[in-house]
Amino acid sequence: MEQVKATPIWASVIAWAAAIWIAYELLWYEQYKLTGNEGSVYLFTILSDWLGSPGGEKPFRLFVGIMEIAASILVLIPRTQGVGGLFAAGIMAGAIFFHTVSPLGIDPYGDGGVLFKEACFTFLMGLLVAWIRRAQILALLPRSLAARLPFKAA
Repeated sequence: MEQVKATPIWASVIAWAAAIWIAYELLWYEQYKLTGNEGSVYLFTILSDWLGSPGGEKPFRLFVGIMEIAASILVLIPRTQGVGGLFAAGIMAGAIFFHTVSPLGIDPYGDGGVLFKEACFTFLMGLLVAWIRRAQILALLPRSLAARLPFKAA
């Protein structure tokens, strides 16, 4: 069995800084999603209508909020930090997708696209955490599948 090298301290510091950013960013917006803030309701109404589910704003908004809370928790637990980074990146990929292809647009509030820029940065931070903690992620894969991957965990 191959021994996995320890993550260098500088990489761990970067991973933790990125993880703290992700958790802060995602949890900051929960106050809007979970309380039904009019701006959040507005955005999710546009999306639910566009997706063909008029009136589905609230369940959609709450579902996204709950997923963001879960990603925030996972990224702050040392043993699940890599998975949390991937989860956060996936959520932010969805946000980027909806901002770019739906009527929501990149700048729905006319503020220079702050939400879109934050989603892009948080997406990159999630990928960074996942890359630094890739050995954690690979350890979750069955041995036979991990052996077939074209790269090795550092």
